[in-house]
Amino acid sequence: MTTSEVGTNLMASPTYKSGRDFTGKTYKSTTMAVFFFLLKVAVLLVSLGHFTVAHNINQKLHTDGGDGVQPLSKIQILRAVNQLHENASVSAYPVLLGTKGEDFGWVTVTISSPNPAQDDWVAVFSPAVFNASTCPYNEDYYEPYICTAPIKYKFANYSSADYATTGNSTLSFRLINQRADFSFALFSGGLSNPKLVAVSNNVTFANPKAPLYPRLALGKLWDEMTVTWTSGYNIDEAVPLVEWGLKGEPQSRSPAGTLTFSRRDMCAAPARTVGWRDPGFIHTSFLKDLWPNSVYSYKLGHRLSNGSYVWSKVYSFKSSPYPGQESLQRVIIFGDMGKGERDGSSEAADYQPGALNTTDQLIKDLDNFDIVFHIGDMPYANGYISQWDQFTSQVEPISSVVPYMVASGNHERDTTGTGSFYDTNDAGGECGVPAETMYYVPAENRAKFWYATDYGMFHFCIADTEHDWREGSEQYKFIEKCLASANRHKQPWLIFAAHRVLGYSSNSWYGQEGSFEEPMGRDDMQKLWQRYKVDIAFYGHVHNYERICPIYQNQCVNSEISNYSGTVNGTIHVVVGGGGSHLSDFSTLETVWSIYQDLDFGYTKLTAYNHSSLLLEYMKSSDGKVYDSFTISRDYKDVLACVHDGCEPTTLAT
Repeated sequence: MTTSEVGTNLMASPTYKSGRDFTGKTYKSTTMAVFFFLLKVAVLLVSLGHFTVAHNINQKLHTDGGDGVQPLSKIQILRAVNQLHENASVSAYPVLLGTKGEDFGWVTVTISSPNPAQDDWVAVFSPAVFNASTCPYNEDYYEPYICTAPIKYKFANYSSADYATTGNSTLSFRLINQRADFSFALFSGGLSNPKLVAVSNNVTFANPKAPLYPRLALGKLWDEMTVTWTSGYNIDEAVPLVEWGLKGEPQSRSPAGTLTFSRRDMCAAPARTVGWRDPGFIHTSFLKDLWPNSVYSYKLGHRLSNGSYVWSKVYSFKSSPYPGQESLQRVIIFGDMGKGERDGSSEAADYQPGALNTTDQLIKDLDNFDIVFHIGDMPYANGYISQWDQFTSQVEPISSVVPYMVASGNHERDTTGTGSFYDTNDAGGECGVPAETMYYVPAENRAKFWYATDYGMFHFCIADTEHDWREGSEQYKFIEKCLASANRHKQPWLIFAAHRVLGYSSNSWYGQEGSFEEPMGRDDMQKLWQRYKVDIAFYGHVHNYERICPIYQNQCVNSEISNYSGTVNGTIHVVVGGGGSHLSDFSTLETVWSIYQDLDFGYTKLTAYNHSSLLLEYMKSSDGKVYDSFTISRDYKDVLACVHDGCEPTTLAT
């Protein structure tokens, strides 16, 4: 699309007029015009208010390297004005991506501006048309009423330091298939007062609707694997299915269910306003009756109405071990990773600087673990729905090969007035909908993100800290039932995981509050951990790594540092929220129960060798090397042994 063509679609003056606009809509009276002007002002104020709240919260949460603000929220897109210039240009090449089935491609964008400035920037819009015709309001508006945020951006001088002098720059953008075409727009005025200067031609993928980004997850039964993916095909256009079977043997086909969500399912701005983008269709298939420890191949498919098929590439996974089976079993656990941009766009390095390092280390080590638990705060989309596609694309090399189990964090769920335990808008109006739709978890109710799952010798109880967990609540009853259901003879390793720190953390703001925990966190939980002898409790939310001694009621119950053996008397707590988002400082106060602290990005790995030996390792994302570790060695009788507040009832009767 040339600048002159855009000019015919964008009214030059921001005033209301009678007659018809370029979309054919009839303008109403001046009274209606004033009404919708005020409506736009109200939406703008909501957007600005959201930015302010998010900024203040993130200043608290992210204290290292950057401002911690969702980059797209910095763009005041509703303030955009039209300053299209006939001598400015933006061109993008190639115009067609994915000709060999690739789900991403690189685009070279060349810009020229007669009035360059240091704060000029280039936005990527998808769909490519982003003028007022795409806005949700069907009455009067003035141009350029841009009511959707771009999916990413770069400053014009990103790779051309002399841009402000020459007015010329060449940028490289990495695009993933997001079911729509793309265009690139040059803005002046910075992010706060954007002025539209020029718009590029369109770029598209060969098959925008292709099935992409598979996410494996354990089903509700040990011999079941689920695979979820995203496509542009609704069920009235194509039937979703998975073709799968033991690798190298005849394959069978299983149907898939289809879900999606709409703007009306969002609970607040920006998810309901400028952050909205159509998520496509999310399909889930259940692969059942799997043989244990067996390698299966699979591919995603859609049968079109004409009888032809659209297929993804072929993937493979290894099925779960039988519960209690003694074999080498390796589990990755971390939280708060976020997403990065491999092309350097959207100031991602200032938002989640460790996300790509963590992702890439896990990809490099993929042959050495069996399952992943990402315990909350996944893409930090914060209401910008386009970021969910980008996150599923980022982790696809992992989630397509091993089960990628997730938990709910504040940046997935918390939206004011929607029943979140914390009445904030950390999720940018998403209120949990994208997370529970994009990822399958074996919960009874995916809107309530707590669930139990087994993997060989492990029994996991995953809590949802964004809903009430206190004694007497629905979730408390679930947690107790989950912990009590563990057969410690078959599954000796009992693991509790949650997003917020319900146990112990030496984080700075917890220290300022004086609790060194989420308020009310361990008040009710610690008696359950002790009664059911939980081995390790993992948390995210705090963006660092910390290991706590085996502890009960604020007292270390074991003086050992790295090799624990004998009775289970106290739970080891591990904070592993350094997956990629901005680091959280430790308190200057020394806590007697803290064994190891690291202000860096990393993840943990549990290795169960057998029913008696467990190893935990903490690796840094920068190099994948181990910086902290400990072992647990014990026999079944040690789990059964009576400890303080952890004894089974007895009777004197014979």
